[in-house]
Amino acid sequence: MAMMRKDVGEILLEEGVITPEQLKEVRDVAKATKADIKKLLIDLGYAKEEQVYAAWAKQLGYPFIDFSKERIDPSAVNLVPQHFAQRYNVIPVRKISDRKLLVAMADPTNIVAIDDLRLVTGLDIEPAVAVPDLITEAINRHYRAEVAPATAAVVTETAGAGGLPTAVQEAISTLRARGEISAEEEEALRVAEEAPIIRAVNAIIHQAIKERASDIHVEPERRSVRIRYRIDGILHEVMNLPRFLHPPLTSRIKIMADMNIAERRLPQDGRIPIRTPDGKDYDLRVSCIPTITGEKIVMRILDRQNPLIGLHKLGFFPDTFAQLEKLISYPYGIILSTGPTGSGKTTTQYSILNRLNTTEVNIITIEDPVEYQLPGIYQVQVNTKAGLLFSNALRYFLRHDPDIMMVGEIRDLETAEIAVEASLTGHLVLSTLHTNDAPTAITRLIDMGVEPFLVSASLIGVLAQRLVRTLCPHCKEPYKPPAEGLRRLGLTPEEVEGVTFYRGRGCEYCRHTGYYGRTGIFELMVVNEEIAELIVRRAPLGEIREAAKANGMKTLMEDGLRKAMAGITTIEEVLRVAATVGF
Repeated sequence: MAMMRKDVGEILLEEGVITPEQLKEVRDVAKATKADIKKLLIDLGYAKEEQVYAAWAKQLGYPFIDFSKERIDPSAVNLVPQHFAQRYNVIPVRKISDRKLLVAMADPTNIVAIDDLRLVTGLDIEPAVAVPDLITEAINRHYRAEVAPATAAVVTETAGAGGLPTAVQEAISTLRARGEISAEEEEALRVAEEAPIIRAVNAIIHQAIKERASDIHVEPERRSVRIRYRIDGILHEVMNLPRFLHPPLTSRIKIMADMNIAERRLPQDGRIPIRTPDGKDYDLRVSCIPTITGEKIVMRILDRQNPLIGLHKLGFFPDTFAQLEKLISYPYGIILSTGPTGSGKTTTQYSILNRLNTTEVNIITIEDPVEYQLPGIYQVQVNTKAGLLFSNALRYFLRHDPDIMMVGEIRDLETAEIAVEASLTGHLVLSTLHTNDAPTAITRLIDMGVEPFLVSASLIGVLAQRLVRTLCPHCKEPYKPPAEGLRRLGLTPEEVEGVTFYRGRGCEYCRHTGYYGRTGIFELMVVNEEIAELIVRRAPLGEIREAAKANGMKTLMEDGLRKAMAGITTIEEVLRVAATVGF
């Protein structure tokens, strides 16, 4: 009796790639949905594509082709027409003998494809398994593809000799004249303007937008190029590309961002406007830095509609929201937003500006850089090279009859003093500081050199914030939080008796993280007479914090706990982002 072959799951289990629990889960899902077990293993993140397809090759008894190690023979490629290779997603690797051809196939069980290959080549076919996407890349690399023009909505270039944009031609000429470009690098610049690379970069960007990523990381490593997306504040590795794709990928992104592609030794910044097929507009803020393994690129994705989501949708509880609305209705004073980079300060400030933006007021901003363009608001970008800084821009602003001014960040004493002066002369000033909590903003201003009496006279409120991930609505389930987590929040199990806490089990909708989307947790300190007096007499930070809490301020941890108790997020998530903040 013939021995039954082990399936992909059993092979991966034996190799220690997956656990018995994961195999059972995959089999149950496959049985219920009729889905392919290979795809499920990859989509659930239990195994990498290479591992799954290598196991499938072992199951079928065919060779597995690793393109990072296997050299494709051009003479073998010439035996199969391009349209044929693309139709079946196959690529010849090499001739095994005078009569046999080794072919990498996305589906080596496709008898029709094998028969057609035999007819086309006149050779016997030895099927081999390879990762489908890598076969596609190999086809694009080994068959000459047509050069596609850059998308008008993304980049506009004037074509030079050879069908390449003028900027690319000039860069090649400059580097060649300096003796700084090798034949391989020159080819990378040319490949960057070919259709496959254009499609690859566009796919990386549009997939990131589809998955709600805030950042795209293109990271060169010794043998590969790692692509990571930051989704809901956490980095996720989404693909590993062959190392040879790094130069054309980097060149393509730099061309799109209007960077100097001839400069590979210094950091650069650029911007890419994007329009998705559904008509939504995005800006990509691009940063490129040289590393020992090559140029690393990070693209921050800015949704042009993001600041218009509304102040009421940022996650404020009604009591905090009412206090903030009262503050922003004042005709003058300083309102500060504090928190680390990536805590949502800019979105909050833009949402406030959007709420205040009417035909009756004149609003001017100075930012570094301008992240979102707001209609009806006059926005100025810092230009260090031209000498336009926060401080001198503020002086010019005062001559433009503003009602409300936003300063991207108070970085030095001069900027702080002019902001104070503007608030004291009848202007509402919004700005940011990098402090852990709201009360610390007071000591930071005084440490900068601002006199305490000026701080107490001008500062009307400080809003500290963080972003926490919200629970996935599809796999949210009740659970009992660990006593240690409650203890770190200053609670005992008895104090939360009767409260139902939730967590995310993890599902395909949320990429098995248990979370989907983010919301803010806030700490709003209103500067009343008591706090103003404490500021003037340089009271310790602890006294100011206690006075603020007595005045109704909810700390970041307290606001986070309220959201955990309301089933919006988890205790673990609140501790992750706010555990270091005093409460």
